[in-house]
Amino acid sequence: MSNLHDSAQRYGAVTRWLHWGMAVLLGWQFLTVLAHALMEDSALDKFLWGTHKATGLLLMVLVVIRLLWALYNSSRRPAPVSTLARVGHLALYGLLFVIPFVALLRQYGSGREFVAFGMTIMPGFSDAKIEWMIAPASLLHGNLGWLLLFMVIGHAAMAFVHRRQGGEDVLARMIGR
Repeated sequence: MSNLHDSAQRYGAVTRWLHWGMAVLLGWQFLTVLAHALMEDSALDKFLWGTHKATGLLLMVLVVIRLLWALYNSSRRPAPVSTLARVGHLALYGLLFVIPFVALLRQYGSGREFVAFGMTIMPGFSDAKIEWMIAPASLLHGNLGWLLLFMVIGHAAMAFVHRRQGGEDVLARMIGR
């Protein structure tokens, strides 16, 4: 088996690339939110906020790829440390899909065009806004985003706890050792 695939001892190169790549993109997303909240209408905010939607779409695509890759590797992957860890990972995957999905609902409902990476993802329309799409998505997107941030912090903290307190060194699995 190549080092691209997962094994019972560690995650393969593809899984690790998806994990750390998505971690960087998530960090970027939270940076865009902080700049937008703290420095609204500044040049930095305009630059960073201009990347928020496209990066969110990219994360949504990557989480689907990551889930498909995980299913493909399911018989080879390291076993979950606990039921709580398994539930936590499922919640992270769920949020990584649902958050950009509700943003896409809001975008569509607003009638505004959505262009990402030079491609028209959604054409705009001139009819009235679709409030039943906008209102729940506006309520959920930001709140679920903060929940995701806290869960990511908890996820990273638990990886370090496992590493420092003995038991299974789950961080080593994800850095390829």
